[in-house]
Amino acid sequence: MKPYPAALFWFRRDLRVEDNAGLYYALTSARRVHCVFVFDREILDALPTRSDRRVEFIHASVVELREALRSHGGDLHILHDRAREAIPRLAAELGVDAVFANEDYEPDAIARDAAVDKLLAAAGRRMHRAKDQAVFDKDEVLTRASQPFSVFTPYKNAWLEKVDDFFLGAYPVAKHAGALAPSPLPASMPSLEDLGFEATNLSTVGVVPGTAGARALLANFEPRMHDYHKARDFPGVKGVSYLSVHNRFGTVSIRELARRARAAKGLGPATWLSELVWRDFYFQVLWHHPHAAEGPFRREYEAIRWPDDPALFAAWCEGNTGYPLVDAAMRQINTTGYMHNRLRMVVASFLAKDLLVDWRKGERYFAENLNDFDLAQNNGGWQWAASTGCDAQPYFRIFNPVTQSERFDPKGRFIRRYLPELANVPDAFIHAPWTMDAVKQAASGCVIGQDYPAPVVDHAVQREKALALYGKVKGAT
Repeated sequence: MKPYPAALFWFRRDLRVEDNAGLYYALTSARRVHCVFVFDREILDALPTRSDRRVEFIHASVVELREALRSHGGDLHILHDRAREAIPRLAAELGVDAVFANEDYEPDAIARDAAVDKLLAAAGRRMHRAKDQAVFDKDEVLTRASQPFSVFTPYKNAWLEKVDDFFLGAYPVAKHAGALAPSPLPASMPSLEDLGFEATNLSTVGVVPGTAGARALLANFEPRMHDYHKARDFPGVKGVSYLSVHNRFGTVSIRELARRARAAKGLGPATWLSELVWRDFYFQVLWHHPHAAEGPFRREYEAIRWPDDPALFAAWCEGNTGYPLVDAAMRQINTTGYMHNRLRMVVASFLAKDLLVDWRKGERYFAENLNDFDLAQNNGGWQWAASTGCDAQPYFRIFNPVTQSERFDPKGRFIRRYLPELANVPDAFIHAPWTMDAVKQAASGCVIGQDYPAPVVDHAVQREKALALYGKVKGAT
């Protein structure tokens, strides 16, 4: 017998009906299940622009989600409010006995859930949370000494040793969907304008929201998965899945992706699965070490005194550093909200170790501009590149932006896409156009300092400065 007459399921970063762990537990625990999504004012009101692709992505995904619930006989309450107050209020209005949701591991989300839990408990209601956005979370994968891992490779080995069909099993929501309840209260869908936002270029840059978008990408990627290990580092080719924004907002199940990677044999699928394991790794790092959300995981690096030249930071943000691969990557994120993973490493290393700008400024820039921004993944990636995180690259490993360009965009295909001013620069100079003489510059229609900036710094000089900056801290520990 189901213990609750009625429950409320709260959608957050899990915008799908099928294979949704928390929704499944709500449906199997209550005779009637109402559903809600909150456009949380605490989050939206703090955004720096009213033109945000993520808000548009969420909005379109919620529209699709509501239709999916209606097709199963249910509905979706859609609120524009402060979630920590709106959820207990709606639970009271609906007269439910419990609220179900999926876990969120970010510090602000943990605080929000604690506040909601407290208000629900005061009214005699319970809150239940399920694991959904990770395959393994919190303390599920520990060292033999029962401590959290701080190095990825042994974590991955332990993850792979533990994973099996049980942990990757699907949650068949449709089978229990008869418990979904139609809305007894007026349920309307606010427009983007109602939320205080405007339409973006989301559709023109090829991002299709919702489970339909995730399904299309997955179908396109599966035949290419076997070459993933060879193609994933080259931004000028279609080598990756492009599913990161769908992972971020849960329009696809991480268990399904892991199931498919695990079932497909070969180095390509194994490499892709390893990338999915990185997600779990960074989730558990942030869970066990929440201080990393605000500063270095390795606290000794708080002592670094970054020069923080604002003009250099502005050049980086605008894609005007004079280093083509860096600039093309920054113009990609500014134009589309997406950046290839290899390029995230290159531009992060360049900001911290060439421009000597505090990595946290770059982290915040990504947080404001990436469609797939996720605190744990973004923070983990930046701390890896800046050598301040757990299992980060050594501080003396400094990417050379020219050799990275030569290796991963050899013909300049990606560079030319986002830097049209370099369209006619010969392949031999595309990675370092300032090395052309005046005649070649004129012939290619790219005069350095006029059509395209000269390098804002000398990599060799800055490398030595970075080594001294980090070395000073290392020498003091």
